[in-house]
Amino acid sequence: MAVEAGAAAPSFREDLVAAGVVIHTDDLWKTYEMGAEQVHALQGINMEIHKGEYVAIMGPSGSGKSTLMNLIGCLDTPSKGLYYLAGRLVSELDDDELAYIRNKEIGFVFQTFNLLPRATSLHNVELPLIYNGTPAEERLVRATKALEQVDLLNRAHHRPNELSGGQRQRVAIARALVNQPSILLADEPTGNLDSQTGEEIMNLFARLHEQGNTIILVTHEPDIAAHAHRVIRVRDGKVEKDEKTR
Repeated sequence: MAVEAGAAAPSFREDLVAAGVVIHTDDLWKTYEMGAEQVHALQGINMEIHKGEYVAIMGPSGSGKSTLMNLIGCLDTPSKGLYYLAGRLVSELDDDELAYIRNKEIGFVFQTFNLLPRATSLHNVELPLIYNGTPAEERLVRATKALEQVDLLNRAHHRPNELSGGQRQRVAIARALVNQPSILLADEPTGNLDSQTGEEIMNLFARLHEQGNTIILVTHEPDIAAHAHRVIRVRDGKVEKDEKTR
């Protein structure tokens, strides 16, 4: 759906939702001012990701993949171009709407886990539900189910310092799942894990994908990207290659 020159982009695209498109970018740029110099971290990114896809965004350090992840995750705004998330034009959302969409539509999984050290696994998983005002009884049911999804219900009342690295990442994945988001967005999810534990986490992502979750991995590691069904390679702020791998 092209926008005529001079016309405003529609704030909601029913056609994208009807086609099952959860992410749509149109000529997405991100430019940083470094003194008198302009650094173009992203240069005209065009891509679509559909509901149920398993995608890896891959590239070397400085390629722009982290900048792209921040835009996809609504943690930053583009300098130019359009980004539609679940049919909504992100640039048209106010701060409250952005906070809501981050909490509801995107489940974040970070390399460093980002768990509250004094909280139990169950409480860490409940956090997104506390932020959006979900009643306590429903929070307990949903957090318990999310821990069950990652095979960690037997560690529900343990704190992070009582868990292994792999178990902490499972808690983080359960927290990302608890709102049943449109997208699981994982940034180098095995970066702090040994290779065997990393493989177990990737097997978990494969299972979550089979259950219908949309997964986007951001990584610089080819063996991690190989688990995805589609790989988008970014270099110098542009999409160098976009291919289905299975």
